[in-house]
Amino acid sequence: MRKDSLAPYRAKRDFNLTEEPSGASSSVPKSKQLRFVIQRHDATRLHYDFRLELDGTFKSWAVTKGPSLDPKVKRLAVEVEDHPLDYGDFEGTIPAGQYGGGTVQLWDRGYWIPEGDPHEGLKSGDLKFTLVGERLEGSWVLVRMKWDRKGGKRTNWLLIKHRDASAQEGDDDKILKDPKSIASGRTLKEIALGSGKAPTPFMTGKKRSAGAVWHSNRKDGGDPAPNPVPAKSRSRKAKAEKVAAMPKFVEPQLAKLVERAPAAAGWAHEVKFDGYRLQLRVEDGDAHLRTRKGLDWTEKFAAIAHQAEKLRDCILDGEAVALAAHGAPDFAALQAALSEGQSEKLIFFAFDLLFLEGEDLRALPLSERKARLKQVLDRLPDRSAALRYVDHFETAGDAVLQSACRMHLEGIVSKELDAPYKSGRGGSWTKAKCRAGHEVIIGGWTSEGRRLRSLLAGVHRGDGKSRKLVYVGRVGTGFGESVMRSLVPKLREVESKTSPFAAGASPPKEANMHWARPDLVAEIEFAGWTGAGNVRQAAFKGLRGDKPAEEVEAEVAANPEKVEMAKPTPRKTSTRKRTTETTSSGKAMVMGVSISHPDKPLWPDEKPPVTKIELARYYEAVGDWMIDHIAGRPCSIVRTPDGIDGKQHFFQRHAMAGSSHLLSEVKVDGDKKPYLQIDRVEGLAAVAQMGATELHPWNCQPGNPDLPGRLVFDLDPAPDVGFDAVVSGARDIAARLRKLGLVPFCKTTGGKGLHVVVPLTDDKKSPDWDTAKTFTREICRRLADEEPDRYVINMAKKERTGRIFLDYLRNDRTATAVAPLSSRARPGATVSMPIEWTQVKKGLDPTKYTVRTAPALLKRNKPWKDYAKSARPLRAAIEKLVKS
Repeated sequence: MRKDSLAPYRAKRDFNLTEEPSGASSSVPKSKQLRFVIQRHDATRLHYDFRLELDGTFKSWAVTKGPSLDPKVKRLAVEVEDHPLDYGDFEGTIPAGQYGGGTVQLWDRGYWIPEGDPHEGLKSGDLKFTLVGERLEGSWVLVRMKWDRKGGKRTNWLLIKHRDASAQEGDDDKILKDPKSIASGRTLKEIALGSGKAPTPFMTGKKRSAGAVWHSNRKDGGDPAPNPVPAKSRSRKAKAEKVAAMPKFVEPQLAKLVERAPAAAGWAHEVKFDGYRLQLRVEDGDAHLRTRKGLDWTEKFAAIAHQAEKLRDCILDGEAVALAAHGAPDFAALQAALSEGQSEKLIFFAFDLLFLEGEDLRALPLSERKARLKQVLDRLPDRSAALRYVDHFETAGDAVLQSACRMHLEGIVSKELDAPYKSGRGGSWTKAKCRAGHEVIIGGWTSEGRRLRSLLAGVHRGDGKSRKLVYVGRVGTGFGESVMRSLVPKLREVESKTSPFAAGASPPKEANMHWARPDLVAEIEFAGWTGAGNVRQAAFKGLRGDKPAEEVEAEVAANPEKVEMAKPTPRKTSTRKRTTETTSSGKAMVMGVSISHPDKPLWPDEKPPVTKIELARYYEAVGDWMIDHIAGRPCSIVRTPDGIDGKQHFFQRHAMAGSSHLLSEVKVDGDKKPYLQIDRVEGLAAVAQMGATELHPWNCQPGNPDLPGRLVFDLDPAPDVGFDAVVSGARDIAARLRKLGLVPFCKTTGGKGLHVVVPLTDDKKSPDWDTAKTFTREICRRLADEEPDRYVINMAKKERTGRIFLDYLRNDRTATAVAPLSSRARPGATVSMPIEWTQVKKGLDPTKYTVRTAPALLKRNKPWKDYAKSARPLRAAIEKLVKS
């Protein structure tokens, strides 16, 4: 296949005149990932050559104006002959008179991930894929133009950017304005003149000589002037240093928190463990374990130390972890094992090797250090389960992070493969989290009788004399009986009469509040920072004895593109609070999510128009209530990225490549494509960024698509039916359901109807979806038979005049209903509002519930407060219905 596909390429070129690779004896190694390359080509006219690796060659297109990040822009891409993989490293000048004569520059490169079978995509003329490059990323599509499907001299396609987090509407060609090569930093003119440094290879992974420049129109054979070795290649020449003795302790390298994982090549992505960072030192069979501050904790981890005595003299960096039953790290289980002296239940995951048998390896690149580490651990005689090697992934960071989040892991740590080990917090290690975790200082607590109600959390903010301990909110969950037995005595030991928080940064005193000396450090999990700088939905995970309270500071994620890579100059983490204010770059932050084009009107006819940032803030305001009704269920979304009156208005059911890692993907038996799922409050901001103006979850039990979790009766009136009649109909259905032992709830639809919603218990004996639909149909049929002038169950519009359609079809496995509090893509920016039955009466106006009014009404009325405990078994109701 490879030889035949490259025949047209070779036939067009004289390789005695051009230094383009022939592909006859390719030195390109196989890769676990499919690579892509984009070359800026200054030939007869400037264009961009777009190449995707497939079946051992590059499928290639000439994109006339270059790729655009604007989804509205469709760029012509002319299909050309396949190119050899060696071409992915080519940068130089093709001689005049040769095919494609002109200067070639490496403009972008990385990896591509096809959506589905790429061969089928090429065959059908609809190739969808994700790019993970240095300049381009996110989801794209190549669409073959219809008039070229059955012949023609050229096969023309369109290259189109999908709408996702990396899209930039209105950015037609800004991405193309950087004139420099991604591989050598040279402009087209510098390449044509043969000046500057040689490009760093990507396909072969081999470095060329320092002076080598690919300049294929040179015929004198002369060498260009020597060039300095690229910075990243210096670490490859580094050597281990012989030492007389190993140090007792090495200050560890720390990772910088970023908003998302690095997407470029050259990074290793590891699981972020939820445990204690430890340094393992072994000398002459004597093993010691120290915390990241150098405290000797060998006794606490005695079982690990005993197993490590079999290692050669070395210093390893790693993390001690306890694993839960499902195999994920469990910090609470780690705390329990340590408190009970059961270190044999713990595992030391090693991810770096600093010293080995008289050699200091820190100057070596990470890739080499890890290779040696694996050899060290593989040589253990019994492959001890207590000492394990941490493997890594070199695929796109966002994809690895999404997988980690789906597995309910804490996140990932990304490390530059070429970088040396540098103590402190530099930029060559970054961390991205699935759900925010943080260390906080316990400044007090509240109680209710003998029970612990909440912890008062604080962090240090500011520098120098302005540094102070500020209150950042309450930690109100995570206190099981065993936790309280061990935690409360420790709190009593540090109880104080005065607040440890700075003046003006302390919570108001209330009954049953106790202050504490700022000595105890707690690990918490939380949903993110509020605009005021407090933690949201914080849960206690355990106390940390390995970090002094004085070092606990607010940690805010940085943009990975702005992190200084491989510069180990520790500095204080920024204490800037997250804010929803628009930044100078035109973006805003809501719940840690960047909102591009925040002022874009989604409901343009409102006065003033309801904007994209307003929708994101709305979801932030109602998210804590809303998430319980959508989490764990596949969720379709209606996207109106150009506003509800715009041309683009589509219904998305499945997850798409390039989606935010804050969104989950769930596979359902019988379906090939994974479905979209929103399991975190921050995910609501992510779908707002996508222009999602409606959310439609399944009605299943959370985590179980095959089991009904609620029934939905949809009352849809004909245009000539007043809303008071709909109110009466909802009350009629509710009365029948109550007689069967079920507890109904009501909400507006955001349109002209009402939904009656019934929560069901999660019972293994519960009926299946067919039975649930039959039950709801029977309720509706009986009501329609008794009052045929008011109700109908026939979908035909001609049958519905003057009546209310009782829609029972929401009760099927893949059927959806608009989520409570979801906005609607309709005039008025209305929402589907949960209401109490006392509100379901004559004169009810559903149009008053909008994106702007619902948050305050929700806070004041607190609807559906008994929803969770009102779930009833459906089987019992069916039996009553049959008997009636």
